[in-house]
Amino acid sequence: MSNKPQGVIYVGVTDNLMERVKEHKLKVYPNSFTAKYNCDKLMYFEEWENGLDATKRERQLKKWKRDWKVTLIDAMNPTWMDVSVNWNFNFNIIRGK
Repeated sequence: MSNKPQGVIYVGVTDNLMERVKEHKLKVYPNSFTAKYNCDKLMYFEEWENGLDATKRERQLKKWKRDWKVTLIDAMNPTWMDVSVNWNFNFNIIRGK
């Protein structure tokens, strides 16, 4: 997640990407890092079959230098467009709320 092209980068893991992105967009957790820095745009994601592998990858990416993360995003999304922009979010329903 990011706040703008080449902006703040947030790395996280979830088992429901659409719901988690929606939570970021709605700032469901107003004191969180993503809410504070307005990280509500999905710039990059990876899909994993195994949750343990996904968590391992998240930890790996969090240790990376910013330049490495930028290069990774640039390879998939050189314009840093919000890849969730055309998703059909139902903003009236939030999981667990």
